[in-house]
Amino acid sequence: MSKKVRLEHRLKTEQAQKMVLTPALQQAVTLLQLSTADLAQYLQEQLLNNPVLEIWESAETEGEPAGFPEAPESSREMEYWAEFAEEDLPPRGEEQQQVLSVEDCPGEGRDLHEELLEQLRFLDLAPVEYHMAAFLIGNLDDHGYLRYPLAELAPAAGVTEKELEAALELVQGLDPPGIGCRSLQECLLLQLRRREGVPPLALEIVSRHLDDLVRERYRSIAAATGATLEQVRQAVEVIRSLNPRPGSLLGGGSVTRYLVPDLIVKKVDSDYQVLTNDAAVPLLTINPLYRELLRGEAQQDEQLKAFLREKMESALWLIRCLEQRRLTLFRIAQEIVRIQRPFLEKGLKELVPLTLKDVARRVKVHESTVSRAVANKYIQTPRGLYHMKFFFSRGYGEPGGKSYSAHSVKLCLQELIKQEDPQKPYSDAQLARMLQARGMPLSRRTVAKYRQELNIPSSSQRRGGWTP
Repeated sequence: MSKKVRLEHRLKTEQAQKMVLTPALQQAVTLLQLSTADLAQYLQEQLLNNPVLEIWESAETEGEPAGFPEAPESSREMEYWAEFAEEDLPPRGEEQQQVLSVEDCPGEGRDLHEELLEQLRFLDLAPVEYHMAAFLIGNLDDHGYLRYPLAELAPAAGVTEKELEAALELVQGLDPPGIGCRSLQECLLLQLRRREGVPPLALEIVSRHLDDLVRERYRSIAAATGATLEQVRQAVEVIRSLNPRPGSLLGGGSVTRYLVPDLIVKKVDSDYQVLTNDAAVPLLTINPLYRELLRGEAQQDEQLKAFLREKMESALWLIRCLEQRRLTLFRIAQEIVRIQRPFLEKGLKELVPLTLKDVARRVKVHESTVSRAVANKYIQTPRGLYHMKFFFSRGYGEPGGKSYSAHSVKLCLQELIKQEDPQKPYSDAQLARMLQARGMPLSRRTVAKYRQELNIPSSSQRRGGWTP
């Protein structure tokens, strides 16, 4: 007996709660994640798009900036810390009157392809040869490698594979040596062949025993070539002096990115004080002209009134978000400096284990807020410039005893390996036991992972000595 299934459509209403990020909240989250350099660029875009906004120049304006519900904390704080920042910030008048000469202005750096084309122009080449070589240069990656087979490139260039091979030889004759290579082996051979006094053994190792060289199987190389172990090591030293990425010597097309600290830590007497780097970010305010316009003439024009009100609300929200970002960063940095004071005093060995959750609980914000706040941020300390995430690391230690950060453990691991007998290097298991004796309970697998992160070879590869 079969049953009929009846399908029908019905309208049904129900209530549900879910988190929705409005565009305003999305903007606040985005601002929190931006670095100081990126934030300055973002604010320049906002100044172009919102006529209500303008940069507040304290040297030209008396009193507090218009548009703030109350005086901004940044102005009060900068006055308070002025005496500690004077040695780093030039007086405003001098800063504006400084005149740069042409010699002081850096020019734009040329990338790899531009440098190679410049060399190519100095060669006495026929037009066809020049265009083929320029075509190959255009197909090099940032490391200087030609990743495409000549058989595929020849039809695109409208020439034969043999003609393109001859053009490649021209490119490989440019500087730096190794440019235009198609593999690591060819890259190393090109460099060795252009050097003087290279031992033939080095060429033989790269040509026939590259796999053993990568795995540091020097005894196998010695047995296969009939050379002594010492001769193999000397040849390996020559090979190690080569550059596996020759394109990087010409910049590789990359643009130099300067790091701007978002926060600055200064030692004042016996205490450490945190300052936000407000000098790198323009302080925004509301243009008083538009504010008066909104109160007066705009009342007679509804369309103008709606436009100005929208821009005004957007500007005020941006200013509040900037202030909230600054205060959040300041509070998080204060807590990090308080916890990591031993590191500031004594160095890396005293770096305290710290998690995002620990700081979030003390600052009374969500863990995700701390994660966003420290992303892409740098802090200038008396010990140098550090990414803020550097101060967060897992801890190791016995219950009730001292805890050590992962950075401290790696430093201790490096010291143990430096002190070992080159003829009897420590195994990962031995290193784990030695670290455990120092109060750092690590498994052999964790020791192996940290050793690899430090680019330290295994015990069998370290036997007989190795160069960091």
